This record gives sequence, structure tokens and C-alpha cells, in this order.
Amino acid sequence: MMNADSSYNMRSKRFYGLKTTCLVWVLLVTGVSCELPTRTGEGQAVQQPDETETAAPPENEEYVMVTTAVTMPMYVNHDQAAFKRWGEKMGVKVSILGPADWDVPAQINTLEEVIGTRPTGILVNGTDAALAQAINKAVAAGIPTVVYDSDIPGGRHHAFLGTDWYEIGRMQGEEMVKLTGGKGKIAYMGILGLSNMEDGFRGLLDVLAVYPGMQVVGKYDDKASVEEAARITSDVLAAHPDLAGLCGFDSNSGPGMALAVKELGKGGRVKITTVDWEPEHLSLVSQGIIHMLAGQKRELFTWYGAQFLHDMAHGTNRLSGNDERAGITSVPEKVNTGLIRITRENVALFLP
Repeated sequence: MMNADSSYNMRSKRFYGLKTTCLVWVLLVTGVSCELPTRTGEGQAVQQPDETETAAPPENEEYVMVTTAVTMPMYVNHDQAAFKRWGEKMGVKVSILGPADWDVPAQINTLEEVIGTRPTGILVNGTDAALAQAINKAVAAGIPTVVYDSDIPGGRHHAFLGTDWYEIGRMQGEEMVKLTGGKGKIAYMGILGLSNMEDGFRGLLDVLAVYPGMQVVGKYDDKASVEEAARITSDVLAAHPDLAGLCGFDSNSGPGMALAVKELGKGGRVKITTVDWEPEHLSLVSQGIIHMLAGQKRELFTWYGAQFLHDMAHGTNRLSGNDERAGITSVPEKVNTGLIRITRENVALFLP
């Protein structure tokens, strides 16, 4: 005969068994998981904190590009166009701010002002090392900050996307050796003092140093001006009528060099390699005046740079319980977007 205690115990077991079965069924149907907290010691449990979601709703998000020379066609046609397309695709507001001319102090002032508005993310054109202090202020303010085009030494930005300028120099050097047969006088120009261009100059010289027949006759600052590049080219050709080649490292170097060699009747004879692939550059390649372009994939700088900002703001890929406290950046910290080699053989693929 079953006593009262035994009857109670059996009813209790059936009740809790039914309760457990129902709980498991609810978890399976709703997709809710049950996870025990991590144990750090006997009788002690620590719950991993969730990272706080700080991103604004899409209609309130704003991503700001801070650059200089905002009217420069290369920036407008590549960097800015890609940034705007990204904003349209993501359904968020994007703004492009900075001085109309090449003015780094004005770009820094713009960045300082943008930090005060606390946008969702800031995309900075890495024009000069002097930007580091303002970039660090943006990061300290908790704003996702990405640099593109040229990296900024001393900047604590979350990520950098751009071209390996040393490889730009190497590409031009190797092409110039091919075009000249490894013999002749070479001059090169760009914006002196910029870290990316100095890396490019070094890459060029490292290639040419292997060929005793290659003689470097000058390094020149064309100040990103077509007119200055043309003037320098004319002066160099006057001093060295047997000049074999010219290498350019800013967007206006190539058109300036081409203008001078055409006016002097040396188009095609003086070999020219340079950077970027604006319509004018492509046309000069088609004419046989410029022999090779080292094209940057500028659209990738800003498209993926903006996406990195968005992913950080939304915690798309969390690597810890709290990435900010752990000092973790949850996007790739450095991305080499690569180069495009454009010559007369393939230029038709790039023409409008």
C-alpha cells in the first residue's frame, strides 16, 4: 500500500517531467537557446555582457567623408561617386566635406568640426601625416574612423584601405626598364614629402638600381599641377635632350608631362609612365603619348571603407563580449586594394 509521502513524490516526478518536456518543446519551436553562464570557480558564475548597440536607426545615420580638394575630378569621379552609391544602397545619409582646393590645414579644421557633430562614422582621405591628431580625437570620441588612399603614421584609426605605393613605384620602374631596354636617362616627379609618394619613389629607385644602364637625372616636385609638370618636363628635356623616360606620381603629372613632350615634338619617343586613369590619361595612352598607367582601384577605398564604418557601428562581427573594452577592432585593419596596369593593348576596356 502506497503511503501519502510516496504518492506525493510520484506526482511531483510526473509534474516536473511534464514541465521539462514542455520547456524543451517551447525552446525548439521558438528557436531560443539555453546556455549556462561561464564558470570561473566553485560556486561562482560570470555572465558575459552583451556589447551595447549604439547605432542609430538607418534614417538617422550619417557617414561623413572628410577630404581636401573636393572638386578634383579624380576624387569626384571615383571616391565620391562610390561613396554616394554606397549611401543610396544602404539607405543612409552620406556627406562629403572639405575645402575646394588642396588645403590640408582646412581639411583638419573640417575634421575637427565633424567630430563635434558626432556622426555615425567618419571616412578620412589620408592626405597628410598632420591629420593624425584630429583622427585620434575622433577615435577617442568613440566614432568609428577609417582612413583611405594613404595611411597616416601615428593615427589610431580603426582601419586603412588603399594602394601599396611602393608597388606603384616598382610597377613604373619595371615598365620603364622594359620600354627602354634597361638603358637611358630617367626623371621622375610628384608631390615631394608625402609619405605615400616617397614610398613610390623608393619603389621606382629600387628597381632602377639593379640596372647600371639606367641613370636617374632628377627628382621634381610638380605640386599636383599640370602646368608645373609641363614646365619641369620642358626644362629637363632642354637639359637632357636624350632623356629616355619620365615617371609621374600624382594625377596631374602624366597630363603635364604629355603636354610638354607633344609640344616639343617628342611624343612617343620619350617614354612616360604615370598613375591614375582619368579620361585624359586614357586618351593619352590611346594616342601613344603615355605608355603605361598604374591605376588605383579608388572606388574600393570608399565603398569598403564606408562598409567597415557601418559594420563597426552595427556590431556586425563581434569578436568578444565587448570589443571596445577588449581593445579589438572588428574589421580588417589594413587592406591593399591593388593596382590596374593599363597600356595601349588594353586601354579600350577602360575608355568611356
